[in-house]
Amino acid sequence: MHIVTGGAGFIGSALVKALEDRGHYDTVVCDVLGADAKWKNIGKRELHSFIMPQELFQFLNQNASRIDAIFHMGAISTTTETDADAIVSNNFRFSQSLWLWCAINKKRFIYASSAATYGAGNQGFVDDETPEFLAKLRPLNAYAWSKHLFDRWVARTKDKNAEAPTQCVGLKFFNVYGPNEYHKGSQRSVVVQIFEALQRGDPIRLFKSHRKEMKDGEQTRDFIYVQDCVDVLLWMLDHPDVNGLFNVGTGKARSFNDLAVSVYKAVREKTLSFKDESQIQYIPMPETLQVAYQDFTEAKMDKLKAAGYTKPFTSLEEGVGTYVKDFLMKDDIYL
Repeated sequence: MHIVTGGAGFIGSALVKALEDRGHYDTVVCDVLGADAKWKNIGKRELHSFIMPQELFQFLNQNASRIDAIFHMGAISTTTETDADAIVSNNFRFSQSLWLWCAINKKRFIYASSAATYGAGNQGFVDDETPEFLAKLRPLNAYAWSKHLFDRWVARTKDKNAEAPTQCVGLKFFNVYGPNEYHKGSQRSVVVQIFEALQRGDPIRLFKSHRKEMKDGEQTRDFIYVQDCVDVLLWMLDHPDVNGLFNVGTGKARSFNDLAVSVYKAVREKTLSFKDESQIQYIPMPETLQVAYQDFTEAKMDKLKAAGYTKPFTSLEEGVGTYVKDFLMKDDIYL
């Protein structure tokens, strides 16, 4: 039995589908659905059970002998969330409790960290998990800080040779895009936002650069297709002897201009009703966003490769093309 917290969310629901594709019909999703259409992310799935977060530990204790691994994908992931108390409770203390439960019960624990923990990237994007290196990082918002706080707690606890889960893996996901992100509102990927603008016949709007040395739209990210993230999660499941904190990105930074052109070209292959891709408008970046904005992210992937992961990552053009043509332009947009 596998437990997936946040299993109705973006990466979590993609993982649940992948587990089902492997023939695992005993997956348990722990999440909060709310009143929107988030339930559609798992609308096609066959689940063993769906439980609320407040019910999780009772369920774990009652089914401990049947549980193989916990995939902890759940969190308050909104980078603009200002309720730091709620963030600490959900992203740090709840994660600690799950880690400790896995340690006591000798279970496997694979959790989602974030590239946002690197902050402005002044220390680079190297997935060094030593307490000394992690102490140098300066996240730029409360969400990123909460993820970093847990990474540091895990590193410090392991460093003390304390009892630990039989497998403990943290994955620093970079800028993930793909199907089943629709419930995320303003936190959806720029791919969706550009696609919707094109649907409305609006120009593509990107932020102006607030740095003189950088051209508009040339801010870069390591954009990674959600299926690549799932492939890494499944690989970790297949390699229970692998432990540590790993980057999950393509290893190649691409600009928002590149992203916009990729979306435009994917749409253009299906319809001729859109204008030339040069129709990009650059709008001022809000001052409140500038202070917490990453102009550049690029995952260093040497550590994951050294652990034995060899599968190539999807290019931006291929990933965007698949997302647009196989999902966004279809009647059924869900995995």
